[in-house]
Amino acid sequence: MKEFLKDRLKHLIVECLDLDDVEVSTIEDDAPIFGDGLGLDSIDALELVIQVEKQYGVKIKSSEETKKALSSVNVLADYILERSPERVAEEQAKAAQS
Repeated sequence: MKEFLKDRLKHLIVECLDLDDVEVSTIEDDAPIFGDGLGLDSIDALELVIQVEKQYGVKIKSSEETKKALSSVNVLADYILERSPERVAEEQAKAAQS
């Protein structure tokens, strides 16, 4: 389930932030999402937090929590799986049916 979620998160990052010049396959699981990683900024972080909340029902409540949760795709996947495993399982089941 975690591998599925990491792949979905990479697609979400590329799509919701309009990263046309980034291939999903080039995003490393443990690479920083912001700063030296993909070079995203605080506006991108806000947009990503909104999309994660919509998609997975996970609320990221503070800026400190946001920094931790969005430190890498791997960390974000763990964060979501800890708080909303049922939503991830539903999404995975729907994807398997398609």
